[in-house]
Amino acid sequence: MEKTPVLVLAPLPDFLMEPLRAAHVCHDYFHASDKDALLAEVGTQIRGIVMAGGSVSPVALLEKLPKLEIISMFGVGYDNVPVDWCRAHNVRVTNTPDVLTEDVADTASALVLMTSRRLIAANRYLHAGSWTQGPFPLAHALRGKLAGIVGLGRIGKAIAQRLEAHGMKIAYHGRTRQEVSWEFLDSLIELARVADFLIVACPGGAKTKHLINAQVLEALGAKGTLINIARGSVVDEAALIVALQRGTIRGAGLDVFEHEPQVPSALMQCENAVLLPHLGSGTHETRRQMARLVVENLAAHVSGKALLTPVC
Repeated sequence: MEKTPVLVLAPLPDFLMEPLRAAHVCHDYFHASDKDALLAEVGTQIRGIVMAGGSVSPVALLEKLPKLEIISMFGVGYDNVPVDWCRAHNVRVTNTPDVLTEDVADTASALVLMTSRRLIAANRYLHAGSWTQGPFPLAHALRGKLAGIVGLGRIGKAIAQRLEAHGMKIAYHGRTRQEVSWEFLDSLIELARVADFLIVACPGGAKTKHLINAQVLEALGAKGTLINIARGSVVDEAALIVALQRGTIRGAGLDVFEHEPQVPSALMQCENAVLLPHLGSGTHETRRQMARLVVENLAAHVSGKALLTPVC
C-alpha cells in the first residue's frame, strides 16, 4: 500500500514517530528551517496532520494543504484546531481522550497536596539544612475542605473521586447540572466564594478564555488556592500574578500556562505557587496509549474504517 503523506507539527516521541514513519511519509514541519519551502514542495500532497497539545494548526496553514483529510491530535485538548473550519471542509479531527484521564487527575490531586501541605517548600527547607534550626511551619489539612471543580467532565470527575477520598467536600460548576451526588453551583463566582480549592478542569478555547479572572480570584479569597490542569488560556495569568503577589489568594498549583513553554518570571518568583512543566499526562504508560490512538486513528481513516476517537 502506498504510504500517506503527513505533516508533523510538533516534536513527537520516538515511540510515536517510529510507527508513523512505518506507515506514512512524514514531513517534519516543526523542525523545518524553511517552512514555506517545505509547503511549496509537499503541501499539495499532504493528506494528514499529526500535532500535539502545544502546537497550532491555523487556517492559513490548512488552506495550503488542498488534499488534507485528517488531523490526528496527540492529546485530548483540541482548542488549537479550527474545528468549525475542518467541519466545513470535510477534514476529520481526532484526539486521545480517556487514556490520560487518570494521570491528569493524579497530577491535580498532587497539586492540591503540594499546595495545602507546602511540600515543595518543606523539601527546600530540609535541603537547605534548616531543619536543624527548628521545625518546618505548620500547613493545612485537606479533610473537611471544599474542592470546587470547574468543568465536571471525565477528568473533573476523576479529580473529585480522588479528593473525596482525602475527606474533602465536592462542589462543581459547568454548563449543566449532572446526575452526580456532588453539589452543583450555576455561578462560578459563588463556587469560588465557597471553595478552599478552585480546580480548573474545563476545555480551553475562545469560550473559556480568561474564565478565571480577577473577579473570580477575588471571590476565592485569602483562604483559597487555584489549581489548573486544563489549559493556560482559561486563567488570566496577569490577574493571577497580581493575586498571588498581593495575597488576594493563598496560593496556586499550575501545570499549564498561557504561553507555554514561556512562563512569566514574576510568576516563577511567587513562593506561594507550585509550577509544573505541563506533565499531567507525562507517564510512559499513558503517552504510549496516546500514541497508539494517533496511529490507529490515521490507519482507520486511510483504510476507510470508523475513527476510534473522532472530534468531528
